[in-house]
Amino acid sequence: MTPPENKKEYFYRDLKRRILTLELAPGCDMDEVALSKQYQISRTPLRDVMRTLAGEGYLEIRNNRGAKVSSMDQNTLREFFQVAPMIYAAVSRLAAQNCTAQQLETLELIQQRFKDSVQTDNVEQKVYFNDQFHSLIGEMANNAFLLPSLRRLLIDHARISQTFYRPSSKKMQKAVKTAVHHHDLMIKAFRDRDEEIAASLAIEHWELSRQQIEAFVMPDSLEIDLGK
Repeated sequence: MTPPENKKEYFYRDLKRRILTLELAPGCDMDEVALSKQYQISRTPLRDVMRTLAGEGYLEIRNNRGAKVSSMDQNTLREFFQVAPMIYAAVSRLAAQNCTAQQLETLELIQQRFKDSVQTDNVEQKVYFNDQFHSLIGEMANNAFLLPSLRRLLIDHARISQTFYRPSSKKMQKAVKTAVHHHDLMIKAFRDRDEEIAASLAIEHWELSRQQIEAFVMPDSLEIDLGK
């Protein structure tokens, strides 16, 4: 059982995990009574956590209607694909300038966990540790204007990435291995303070995700037998 003093923090972290991994679907309503019972947490700290998650972009709080998981509609996805490369490149460039030795050590630990999850083909952990990897890069960038945009972007990227991390072909399995390699190269670029390579890798990494997502969303058409 979760220690009483940690219940609020556990609820915060676990709700984020469930949203990122699509255990809680985009747009679904949050049942406060059920959540309070499940996490053994009273309504006041529960609502505090929900307000925090709403501020971070995970939830939407509606007047007199409670909270729901942030939606992923057509406009959201369109804006996501428009701004993702710009934000990733800018954040990576600043991370190369501003990262600390301790942050790089933590990034390497997260990367190792990401590699382990790829090795064991644990989809939930792949999504989670990839999100942790890129979230830390945002902290390394140390920019108060970019970080909120990155955090909101990563929420939808993690949810969309469910398609990427469920490789159904050798081509997609190869893409995931390439993503792992990109992470290693990013860490080296940050250590070398090479902001140009860091930004270039961010774009290349984004393109890898974009291509696989588009391939999933727009598969080859099924053959139609016209009776010829």
